[in-house]
Amino acid sequence: MDFSLGEELEAVRDLAREILTDRATPERLREVESSPARVDETLWADLASAGLIAAVLPEQYGGAGLGTAGLCVLLEEQGRHVAPVPLWPALTGALTVAAYGTGEQRSALLPGLADGTGRLTVALEEFGPAEPLAPRTTAVEDGAGWRIDGVKAVVPAPAGARHVLVTAATDDGPGLFLAGTEAPGVSWEKAETTTHDMSAHLALDGAPAEAVGVPGGGAVPHLVREAYLALAAVQVGVAEGALGHAARHLREREQFGRPLATFQAVQHQLADCYIDIEAMRVTLWHAVDALAQPFDAPAADRAALVAKWWATEGGLNTVHRVQHVHGGIGVDTDYPVHRHFLWGKQISTTLGGTGADLERLGALVAGGAVTA
Repeated sequence: MDFSLGEELEAVRDLAREILTDRATPERLREVESSPARVDETLWADLASAGLIAAVLPEQYGGAGLGTAGLCVLLEEQGRHVAPVPLWPALTGALTVAAYGTGEQRSALLPGLADGTGRLTVALEEFGPAEPLAPRTTAVEDGAGWRIDGVKAVVPAPAGARHVLVTAATDDGPGLFLAGTEAPGVSWEKAETTTHDMSAHLALDGAPAEAVGVPGGGAVPHLVREAYLALAAVQVGVAEGALGHAARHLREREQFGRPLATFQAVQHQLADCYIDIEAMRVTLWHAVDALAQPFDAPAADRAALVAKWWATEGGLNTVHRVQHVHGGIGVDTDYPVHRHFLWGKQISTTLGGTGADLERLGALVAGGAVTA
């Protein structure tokens, strides 16, 4: 199986790397981290004007049609630079609307996202040991629309988002619903996360919404699968960026008249990081390949969970090792590698940690249903 990038994906990678290297500097990151929304709107606009956000979206809505593969390339670069822009929630939501939304929903949401003037986010998590595929939030039909009741936890980057995709239980199974972020019955409670992102808890009290796809159909599994891959892609970049910091630090720092990089114990630590990152990358791109035609939902679900487990386990191990080999400077919150540690830690618990991933994977392998 060939996981090498084609010309279009290489172009996305190279352009994203150039923009993020230039814009996501330590000074700029500190500035954004002290802002109310914690989102670099200037960088978001730069990525949009360069066509990088549109590259992921379908061609008929102003995109280049690169889909999940293009998203993962873009997210790896974001993770490498720990750039505070809400790419994964906005674009996983957009790809799901593109696949399952009505013509009106696609026309209303996707062109604005492509040019950077519109944004949406996703509400997948709930308090307690809730399974993303079995939400406790509920939705009931109300005429031509729906009403939603429940609470969603740590919705990523709601600032600037006009719509939110909410998973909710219905009589026909889990459904996906599109609600306005300022609609009646919608309220937000700010919640700062480990990464300094300003997320929010979302309370829904009879909030009006539109169904995306048929409740009990494929929209919710599609969004959850895309979210798993998106988080894995960001984590690959975070781990690679952390390893790069470690390599530079160990080449420059000396002890007993020798660079720290020449000590065998340190070399073994970085070798373990490299092995974990390669395993993360291989499982990620195997999962991306599994989404291609002919599509096999159980195989794609298994591949996505394997990629997420490796991102959770290998990514967390990598940022821990990197911080360790930096010594005392690694816990200095002003030192750049500390952000990679925070991002790696946050991603490792988003949508469940390693234990939850293994439980879900075990259920799939055994042929059972995943439940809350």
